[in-house]
Amino acid sequence: QVQVVESGGGLAQAGGSLRLSCAASGGTFDSYTMGWFRQAPGKERDFVAAISWTGGNTYYADSVKGRFTISRNNAKNTVYLQMDSLKPEDTAVYYCAVDYYRGPITPTHTMGGSYDSWGQGTQVTVSS
Repeated sequence: QVQVVESGGGLAQAGGSLRLSCAASGGTFDSYTMGWFRQAPGKERDFVAAISWTGGNTYYADSVKGRFTISRNNAKNTVYLQMDSLKPEDTAVYYCAVDYYRGPITPTHTMGGSYDSWGQGTQVTVSS
């Protein structure tokens, strides 16, 4: 089973940037769809972004489109989430997730149940 570990979270000011990383071990990373989700206190876990196994297909939640960029480096077994123009409402624990699926992004990739393995999360706090 693939294990993933997130890093890069922290405190940022509104309008600032952070870059999250998700390092994977085990399995065949370059065959998997990867996703980012987030969960704010007292709220449900929400989809943020997903990227196909080649990196050629991406999908974003409307709330982050144009501000966040998901990418991957298969040689480093790592997926990234570049977060720009941060807003206080982006404050949440961010989770990396793995779907043992090799194909294009589909609407099901916005649902947490489509993913097979999850990281422990990294806290992102955006101050106003």
